[in-house]
Amino acid sequence: MTKKLLLPKDACDELLRRYTNQHKTWLLGGGQWPMSLKLGAPTESDVAGDAQGVRRWVEAWVSWSSPGKVTWVSRQWGRLGTQQLPATLEFLGPENVASTIGQGRRWRTAGQRYKELTARWPQLAGQSGVGRYFSVLAEYSNADFVRLFAMLDWLERNPESGLAPRQLPVAGVDTKWLEKRTGLITDFLKSIRGNDVSGDFYLVCGLRRPATRIRMHILCPKLRKCVGGLKDIEVSVSELAQLSINPKAILIVENLETGLALPDMDGVVAFMRLGNAVSLLSELPWLRGCSVAYWGDIDTHGYAILNRARAIFPNLVSLLMDAKTLTSYSELWVEEPVQYSEPSLPLIDESENEVFVGLMSGKWGLRVRLEQERIPWVEAVEVVERQFVAAKVIKTEICSEFAEPKG
Repeated sequence: MTKKLLLPKDACDELLRRYTNQHKTWLLGGGQWPMSLKLGAPTESDVAGDAQGVRRWVEAWVSWSSPGKVTWVSRQWGRLGTQQLPATLEFLGPENVASTIGQGRRWRTAGQRYKELTARWPQLAGQSGVGRYFSVLAEYSNADFVRLFAMLDWLERNPESGLAPRQLPVAGVDTKWLEKRTGLITDFLKSIRGNDVSGDFYLVCGLRRPATRIRMHILCPKLRKCVGGLKDIEVSVSELAQLSINPKAILIVENLETGLALPDMDGVVAFMRLGNAVSLLSELPWLRGCSVAYWGDIDTHGYAILNRARAIFPNLVSLLMDAKTLTSYSELWVEEPVQYSEPSLPLIDESENEVFVGLMSGKWGLRVRLEQERIPWVEAVEVVERQFVAAKVIKTEICSEFAEPKG
């Protein structure tokens, strides 16, 4: 059959393509309706060359029974006389298109829920932020949609409640349900309130933000006695700031398992898995005056965290993040998924910057990365302990319990 002619299957494929690309806009009332799909316009020579194919095409559209109206035209040909041929397939609205391609139920569900939302919040009508969540409107269970609607309603009526998520008095909403939908709820609230609101989930919803927690490994046995013998501690920043300990040195590592495996070292505490939140350490008053070392991955983000840490601790020393370490373990390299976005880091030193620039430029290969946990353990610990040799003499006053008698 000539390629100019569209069979019902071909038409459905084209409708599916249009629906996939435009259904979110259609939900908001967009698109030009009625929508017309041209089915082909065979010439007399086409019919002469493939009479059976053209006949099958005509018969297929005679048998068409799905939504959408087939329009017909009369063609007057010299040898074949007058022929009635299918010309276009027309749809009055998107619901007809959706039904034709097997998406009718999803479309009707999304459309009904869109009507409910815009009836309650007229300002949502036509907003692209709502269309972006077509799948949510189409696929949520009735129970989940009722919860979502009630949650938005309560948050709009109580914009600055200061409650923790666990305290929200919304039927059926628990913290697990909420945690999976923070982005959805934030976007809907922004659309409801307009351009006057910005920020993350907690700020937009007016809820109390969970306290940021820090994981600390106390490597010094005497320091552990200051906190009841605890070694591995994870508490809020504000609580950690109240501890009565006085370490001589701190080690910042990114990998949790690395931090937990560190051996005892007099006067030393380790902080783990801080990432860009390393700046929180500035809120711990008992760290002032400590010797500080940072050991992170040799990748662009590792140097970005190092740069951030040095803003708090100007005398910070980096460990196992030099060019020699990187090139010594080339067989252990992996690929950094996405490199850091900024081209320069003002607080790293010359040798550190040499590695950072080399990583950014691909000097050693595409997005080279050496993760700290890949470095052989014995060699790594030797470097760390060597750095803290001077810290093995604990300060005169580690905590009140171990203060030396005065006088």
